[in-house]
Amino acid sequence: QGKYTFTDGLEFEVEKWLYCDGYDRRFYTEISSGFKPPGIAQLTNLDPPKIIPKGCYDCGDGFYNPKTRIVVDYKRKFLRNADDDEHEWILRTCRKAWDLTAEEEPKP
Repeated sequence: QGKYTFTDGLEFEVEKWLYCDGYDRRFYTEISSGFKPPGIAQLTNLDPPKIIPKGCYDCGDGFYNPKTRIVVDYKRKFLRNADDDEHEWILRTCRKAWDLTAEEEPKP
């Protein structure tokens, strides 16, 4: 019982939850504040998004390292070890750090 409000102001609705339902894929900040100008992509609800450490994924509550299978929060403090289901879900759905930096030349 009670009311749950996310840190960005989005209120959870048990009966009529329409946020991120597959039809309307806007982030809550886009719903409440509008879209950015054309050509400027918004990659996460938090804008600008967190910079993901090399080789890691942003899994929503922190960063995931698939080599160690550890999730840390955005301040790099341990949160949990990922089980097989979470590991697969993160690799399949979450935003990943760039493999190449701007200084590296692509290989032919």
